[in-house]
Amino acid sequence: AEEFGLPIIRTVEPPDDFDGDAFLGDGPAVNSGFLDGLGVDAAKSAIIEWLERNGCGEGTVTYKLRDWLFSRQRYWGEPFPIVYGDDDLPRAVPDDELPVLLPDLMDWAPRVLDEDSDPEPPLGRVVEWREVELDLGEGPRTYRRELNTMPQWAGSCWYYLRYLDPTNEAAMVDPEVERYWMADPDEGGVGGVDLYVGGVEHAVLHLLYARFWHKVLYDLGHVSGPEPFKRLVNQGYIQAAAYQDERGIYVPAEDVEGDERRGFSHDGRPVTRAFGKMGKSLKNSVTPDDMYAAYGADTLRLYEMSMGPIDQDRPWRTRDVVGSHRLLQRVWRNVVDEETGEVAVVDEPLDDELARVLHRTIDGVRADMDALRFNTAIAKLTELNNELTRREAATPREAADALVRMLAPLVPHVAEELWARLGRDGSVAWVPFPEADPAFLVDDTVEVPVQVNGKVRAKVVVAADADEATVTAAALAEPNVQAHLDGKEVRKAIYVPGRMVNLVVG
Repeated sequence: AEEFGLPIIRTVEPPDDFDGDAFLGDGPAVNSGFLDGLGVDAAKSAIIEWLERNGCGEGTVTYKLRDWLFSRQRYWGEPFPIVYGDDDLPRAVPDDELPVLLPDLMDWAPRVLDEDSDPEPPLGRVVEWREVELDLGEGPRTYRRELNTMPQWAGSCWYYLRYLDPTNEAAMVDPEVERYWMADPDEGGVGGVDLYVGGVEHAVLHLLYARFWHKVLYDLGHVSGPEPFKRLVNQGYIQAAAYQDERGIYVPAEDVEGDERRGFSHDGRPVTRAFGKMGKSLKNSVTPDDMYAAYGADTLRLYEMSMGPIDQDRPWRTRDVVGSHRLLQRVWRNVVDEETGEVAVVDEPLDDELARVLHRTIDGVRADMDALRFNTAIAKLTELNNELTRREAATPREAADALVRMLAPLVPHVAEELWARLGRDGSVAWVPFPEADPAFLVDDTVEVPVQVNGKVRAKVVVAADADEATVTAAALAEPNVQAHLDGKEVRKAIYVPGRMVNLVVG
């Protein structure tokens, strides 16, 4: 309307401070008949309902894909299987010429010939690749290849399908193999990719387009189901401190001096600190290579997974990495003698207390791993290792074996080394994860709080299978409970098995 000078009839009442013409926000409907007074969403629902009721149409949901810059003027990427003839019309490369591979190239930078011309893509300089002789039904002719490349998502949007059948030279994936892995379990298949992990931005980027491609393949009959992924987990960002000078310009974090008490400075000038996503723009990246050199790759892995829940943003603190390093050192000392380098475990059975601790750890770690709670799994493994350290005796082989197997997904390099030291053959990665013995998951005794008129006055330890009469008798025998009864009559005893006893007195 503004472009062509048409009158603007307002259908949504803007706020009082709005001074423009076309209002695109939310507000009550106006000049809209029976819709007047409704909010935008409510008005949409009401008009759809009216149209359906009057036989004018049906409501539907439409999806809008964001514009995707699919053509890139760079070397890295998948070449388009397209060539052009003298008429400049595009033609598909025949199947027997696929895949089109990138040529070897040392200089990947685009080149500008003059200020009035477009940059020449790097592939344009490789004449023997750029020009190709093909017979596309019109006799042998020389064609020009498309010099732009696809943005690598052209491969990553369907790589999970190729992963199923990576050596198949006749097809993207064998239909029988695809049906086995991707078909719905009700149809005899596995059901697709078990887990997709990606940042929240993937919801409108890679995940969106991977699903789009899959649905196109489904519509064309190439895959057996419309959805490729079973479960989505959006991991949080690893954040780090970023510093700005008085001009608001970010300075390199590694060059900043000071602390929270004294303040922070860069080249002698004060700077302010905030936490943000690691990146070049904030100049606060931590280089993994530096962490590997200082602590080892497993320490870095362990620290990152222990920082907090996978779906939450977490602040990076380099000084805290040493805690994960020390944990691995303590694990090592519980399996290997520091002085001799020999394995320090003994072939003795577990006592009941250690067996209970071990199997409860196994049970908890399995549950945490299934739920991607790596931080709490690490906490449980730390408690188990602390129990082994506290005993000041050689670690039983059964406990060491289970500890190493549980650590393997978290710290694979250390786990493989310890597995070999324990005299085990092959890789620990191929060994089943430990299973908890249910017999050790049940308490022999339980501690039951005792309340008098709703207030906790004592706790009693009773057998886990004790009946109500036994627990109530133990509660009444507690000296502090007797003091609060003070000779009063117990009018009612309420027992929640294994949880509490509440004595109601008058």
